[in-house]
Order: sequence, then C-alpha cells, then structure tokens
Amino acid sequence: QVQLVESGGGLVHSGGSLNLSCVASGSIGSRNVMAWYRQAPGQQRDLVGSCSSWGTPQYVAAVEGRFTISRDNAKNIVYLQMNDLKPEDTGVYYCKVQQPEGAYWGQGTQVTVSS
Repeated sequence: QVQLVESGGGLVHSGGSLNLSCVASGSIGSRNVMAWYRQAPGQQRDLVGSCSSWGTPQYVAAVEGRFTISRDNAKNIVYLQMNDLKPEDTGVYYCKVQQPEGAYWGQGTQVTVSS
C-alpha cells in the first residue's frame, strides 16, 4: 500500500505563489510517475503536470512557465511550485503516484486564488 499526504495549500492573491508538497510512504517502487491534478468546484479532476522517476517534468499548457514540479526521490516527495497564480488556478490539488501495480491518490489540498 501507498499513502500520500499533500500540504501547502492556502489562500493567496492573484500573482502570488504557493509551494505544495506531497509525501509518499509505503511500498514506493523505484520506477514511478508522480503527478499533480486539480479539481475546480463542479469540474472534473484535470492533470496539471507529472514527472517520472527517470525523466523530466511535463506540464499542461495552462500552467507551463508558471508551475514547476520537482522530486526528491530519496525522500519520496514531489513538489509543485506555483508562481503567478490566477483565480482560475483555484481548486483542490491532488497528488497521484502511478506504479506498475496501480495508482494511488492523496486526499488533496485546497488552493484558493483571489482576484
């Protein structure tokens, strides 16, 4: 089993920054993909970006140039640095780990960006 715990959400003004963290524990394999998703109120959960344990981060167009994903593989932590936040970035942010045996989700952390 894998457990994921996100933290770092909060309320910021437009143009502000937040740094989210996701700590993974349990049966974490050496080859995995860690990703961030977000879900706005009344909307589906959408991918923000991902990073494999062997590759470089990839992002959706809406956050490219503003968000940065980084990993500490030794500690099984993935970060999401969010800069120049906009009201449309508001939502619950979820961490996901994809391994050969399955996918695991965290409980989410709320990010609210005021205009």
